[in-house]
Amino acid sequence: MTQHSLGVRLRRHWQMYLFALLPLIYLIIFKYVPMLGVQIAFKRYNARMGIWGSPWVGLMQFTKFFNSYQFERVLTNTIVLSLYSLVAGFPLPIVLALMMNAERSGRMRSFVQNVTYMPHFISTVVMVGILNQFFNTRYGGFANIWHLFSDGKVPDLLSSATAFTHMYVWSGVWQGMGWGSIIYMAALSNVDETLHEAAMIDGASRLQRIFCIDFPAIIPTITITLILRCGHLMGIGFDKVYLMQNNLNLNASEVISTYVYKVGLASTTSDFSYSTAISLFNSVVNLILLLIVNTVSRKVGETSLW
Repeated sequence: MTQHSLGVRLRRHWQMYLFALLPLIYLIIFKYVPMLGVQIAFKRYNARMGIWGSPWVGLMQFTKFFNSYQFERVLTNTIVLSLYSLVAGFPLPIVLALMMNAERSGRMRSFVQNVTYMPHFISTVVMVGILNQFFNTRYGGFANIWHLFSDGKVPDLLSSATAFTHMYVWSGVWQGMGWGSIIYMAALSNVDETLHEAAMIDGASRLQRIFCIDFPAIIPTITITLILRCGHLMGIGFDKVYLMQNNLNLNASEVISTYVYKVGLASTTSDFSYSTAISLFNSVVNLILLLIVNTVSRKVGETSLW
């Protein structure tokens, strides 16, 4: 494209370019400019000296994290929660979308959609509050159910390291399953109805049509979604884990995000360089996973992000 034609396009469609300029400015200011602060991970940051004046220490902060007694625990907990959430939560929205798409009654489909979508709009704080109320050992719903079948002491699941993992994952599955099915419902809406008509003429059952028509139609969408999920595999959210965390379940609930907060902000001797190094390590691992999964997907299934 020549400069003359580019100038003509800019003058002719200046409103469109102006709209595109606003998100571009947002990305530069809030996404790219803060990347300059990443260099703190390679320095011994001192607030008086500032980012540019603090002395370089190379990879010392990373070595400190790798040699820390917390490294194995926070990394293991992060991976376990991430993989568990992926295995438990990724297939269910797909199944739900296929089931709703197969439902012939419009009223029933609308009812199921409304019921499954609503938990998504519950805030994290309220969600954790619901868990605390339900699993309370004195007056919670779980305690009442327990007393119906047993006279023994109600187990305190909120303080159990083993129960924490299951509570975190399955509450997240319940909260996000319906909302996650929207993208698959949109993909299923593009399936040609003539394929179903032809399959019905050939005597295919509804289940056979789901497996042979509907499911293959959304495989590209499933692949892209899986790639994006793998790119956030190490990105366990901070807020929900931190709110559910206590001293008794800390062995299972201490993840990278909460550990970064504690060493960077909540500690009396806050170490910004150390916490930045941990966050940078986490981001690099996510980037590597995204590149690997995308490459494998492109070679195996010919569907990828790029």
